[in-house]
Amino acid sequence: MKLETTLEERPGFLHALPFFDLFMLVTILLLLSPMFLSQSGITIEVPTSRFQMQRYPKSIVVTVGPGGRKASLYLGRESITLDELPERLSALKLDDDLARAIILLKTDIGTSVGMERLVSEMILGASFEMALVGRAETREDDLQELNPSQE
Repeated sequence: MKLETTLEERPGFLHALPFFDLFMLVTILLLLSPMFLSQSGITIEVPTSRFQMQRYPKSIVVTVGPGGRKASLYLGRESITLDELPERLSALKLDDDLARAIILLKTDIGTSVGMERLVSEMILGASFEMALVGRAETREDDLQELNPSQE
């Protein structure tokens, strides 16, 4: 005995559901992908901090990578030299939108204290507020502090 269906075939929207799933997946990936990009173009390891930074509505990121006097320096996503930094900061101060912005200084662990101080003085000399960026402490950092011999 052969069974046959008496209902009419109406595939309609059921065949379109996989396309909607694919569309939503691509949309979510496009919306989330900027979160995984590096801020300045270089990868740095910032020191740990016990304090959580608040969110600032207008902020400019200055990134200092390791390398002594020849350290890589970025203003936002643009690579600049140390000599260009005061001029660029002065130009930002003239912009009405960015005149009240805060400068977030990200320095690598390998950057010398003297270099960090020099860049900080340039930022403060341009009459900007400044905050140092660090990463949140993790449980492993706490354990490392308690047992420094286990390296």
